[in-house]
Amino acid sequence: MIRVGIAGLGFMGMTHYYAIKRLKGLRVDALSTRDPQKRAGDWRSIQGNFGKRGGKENLAKVRAYEHLDEMLRDPELDLIDICLPTSRHCDVTLAALKAGKHVLLEKPISIDLEEGRKMAAAARAAGKRLLIAHVLPFFPDFAQALALVRSGKFGKILAAHFKRVISKPDWSKEARDAGKSGGPAIDLHIHDTHFIQLLKGTPQAVFASGIFAGGAVQYLDTTYLYADPGCTVTCSSGGISMRGRSFTHGFEIYMERGSLLYEWATVEGKPRPLMPLTLLTTDGKAQPLSKGPTDAVKAFELEIKYAADALHGKHDGEILSAESALAALTLCHREIESVRTGRIVAV
Repeated sequence: MIRVGIAGLGFMGMTHYYAIKRLKGLRVDALSTRDPQKRAGDWRSIQGNFGKRGGKENLAKVRAYEHLDEMLRDPELDLIDICLPTSRHCDVTLAALKAGKHVLLEKPISIDLEEGRKMAAAARAAGKRLLIAHVLPFFPDFAQALALVRSGKFGKILAAHFKRVISKPDWSKEARDAGKSGGPAIDLHIHDTHFIQLLKGTPQAVFASGIFAGGAVQYLDTTYLYADPGCTVTCSSGGISMRGRSFTHGFEIYMERGSLLYEWATVEGKPRPLMPLTLLTTDGKAQPLSKGPTDAVKAFELEIKYAADALHGKHDGEILSAESALAALTLCHREIESVRTGRIVAV
């Protein structure tokens, strides 16, 4: 049994709690939040940009700590699940590792590359796992796309385009503070840079144009430059949409013998599968691959199970590794530099 302590009880901490409750072999034994109502199980104030608002929870069997350092000293915990603002990732991760705990850390690893490297080095020195919770590869449509591309069944990638656009993140003060979140070019776009590297590997260079405002890049269009001249990969990402379409993401992936299409959005507060995952084949047919709607917690359940399996040594944890997270963060920083300078930037 992996005994978990959740640090931070906002929308993501609540989502992780619900996901862990569904899993065998893991149990939330403790949580830490400064909010007395949340410690008492009243989560009605919690709301994110998808899924349901929180309700009332029975926490009779959960140790609820006001002070995080008290939870870190809890000898009964094996894993600290950190769902705190990005600005606190480094100090809390280092403290958890020093306390002898494994760490599951919400993305991004940090907004600062040197901090991220320090955290990865501390995990290696402590002999503990540091797993970064990049959830996108566990959403069914993205998982299927990644598996199909990696299988090589339809040949190599010729071109791919990704997009991820939201309205201004009014559900979170931290997300609106670029100094704490890195702005959309890190906090949002890192989903794409992480997934693109899983799909195609690290590019040699990037070229990005975009909108710089409020101390951060709010929107960017990036071309990823690979050594293979026969492959083009691009992405559009940012927080500039009107609230009528508060979120959309999707992709078009063109391979030698097949194409994958997908687009999903939230329009006027309602989910809309604009293009269910579809495979186009050389015989002119369009084959739907989507397995139907899934609840908002499912991908996080699969992500945390993957992390637990890594702790048990069932695989190397590649998708959630600190190295993969650092590579994704590096891409974000290189793209921001390209927006600012108007130049191609080597990775």
